[in-house]
Amino acid sequence: MSPPEPTSTITTKCIPTDKNQKMQSNQHNILITGANGQLGSELRLVAPTDPDHNYYYTDVAELDITDKSAVTKFMNTHQISTVVNCAAYTNVDKAEDDIDMADLINHLAVRNLAETCFEQNALLIHISTDYVFDGTHNNPYSETDPTRPLGIYGITKRKGEEVVLQSGCNHIILRTSWLYSAFGKNFVKTMQKLTGEKEVLRVVFDQVGTPTYAHDLANIIISIIQKGAFSGINQIYHFSNEGVCSWYDFAVAINESFGHTCNVQPCHSSEYPSKVARPSYSVLDKTKIKDTLGIEIPHWRTSLSRCVERLRTD
Repeated sequence: MSPPEPTSTITTKCIPTDKNQKMQSNQHNILITGANGQLGSELRLVAPTDPDHNYYYTDVAELDITDKSAVTKFMNTHQISTVVNCAAYTNVDKAEDDIDMADLINHLAVRNLAETCFEQNALLIHISTDYVFDGTHNNPYSETDPTRPLGIYGITKRKGEEVVLQSGCNHIILRTSWLYSAFGKNFVKTMQKLTGEKEVLRVVFDQVGTPTYAHDLANIIISIIQKGAFSGINQIYHFSNEGVCSWYDFAVAINESFGHTCNVQPCHSSEYPSKVARPSYSVLDKTKIKDTLGIEIPHWRTSLSRCVERLRTD
């Protein structure tokens, strides 16, 4: 079995903390786009309910980020000081045929957000991906390594990064990998189901990276927002959990964590033909974000255990 596609993060209801109250001058208004996906859902859980931070969670019906005038109006009306862009077209295989839509969401919509942030002096925190790399390294990718995406998904995500960098807006680009959570569709929840149903399951072992618990990434984003005048802006950072594994290793750990007895076996990715090549090695070097924020990042097995516990109690 090849890894499932990440879940697209585009829709949810817009819920301001208090949309009828005029914001105080010291209050920070934060716009979350793509707030119904894994990361957006985790941001809802970890975002503080203090009087200094007011969060707006949006869906495409209430804020279409592909419409520049709509973005400008929304941000101006609500005096947005920070935008966290979690929205993305993430179906890697489908993107090969749906090029225009992938480009619209991953590139052109990001340009709308970046240009509006520049015009209104707002900070843009943009979520990107390990798929901007070709996976030919044999040691972790740093933020300064050359990008060379292999398919339309990675190409459009890299174009999204480029328009942020070119816009002149204050920004932070966070590249992440193998995102999972207790929300939506993801590898952990798929393996939870399949290892509980099947006696034997084959999973690719020749694609190596690091899983990322969306809850951990959400906490990092909130930490950045709460720092206010953050000295590390206008930078690209890498964030995933610590450690390295293949999809096969990850599946074995999930199987064991749920106490299932499925016989998980390794296989080559060539056994699951795809329209696009995926990076065979996409481990991200987190040195920069750890040094800048002064943080320790949990190992992927530790974070997996926390997510499994949440799924067990749901």
